[in-house]
Amino acid sequence: MNANFNEKNYAAKMDKTIQSFKKDISSLRTGRANSSMLDMIKVDVYGQLMPINQLASINVPEARLITIQVWDQSNVKAVDSAIQKSDLGVNPQIDGTTLRIRIPDLTEERRKDLIKVLKNIGEKNKVSVRNIRREANDELKRLVKDKKISEDENKLFEKNIQKITDDHISNIDKILIEKEKEILQV
Repeated sequence: MNANFNEKNYAAKMDKTIQSFKKDISSLRTGRANSSMLDMIKVDVYGQLMPINQLASINVPEARLITIQVWDQSNVKAVDSAIQKSDLGVNPQIDGTTLRIRIPDLTEERRKDLIKVLKNIGEKNKVSVRNIRREANDELKRLVKDKKISEDENKLFEKNIQKITDDHISNIDKILIEKEKEILQV
């Protein structure tokens, strides 16, 4: 193999896309309490936006309950406000420095909406993987043009990049199917 092209770099970029995808869908509500639901929420405190997990301890004591133990009493209202403004559709109950969030059952309509959102996120990530493939192929074309690799090496690299791309796309599909089952589970 030629040292001018490293397909592992592109595979690593695709791996990062998959990790990002997993993180994005972990915040989708499935009817079960999950502390990662709060990961995307930022609270305006101390003159900056901070994630809740930097202001409080988050626990899931029951399947449908999240408790947030805010460390600084003065931030309780800000955390409560940020959660209410989020698209989670939940109302925290304040008890001193603790916020309790009851996760309601998902309606059939809400489940279908979540699946649409899930598939949309999946498609965006598939596009990202394909863009990385295109970036790799563009680099290969440039290397052939600059005569740093031969046509035969180019074909081999293109085939390898396509296989890596196909593997990552099928991985996204598997993750989508699992999450869809989780959302549809009553």
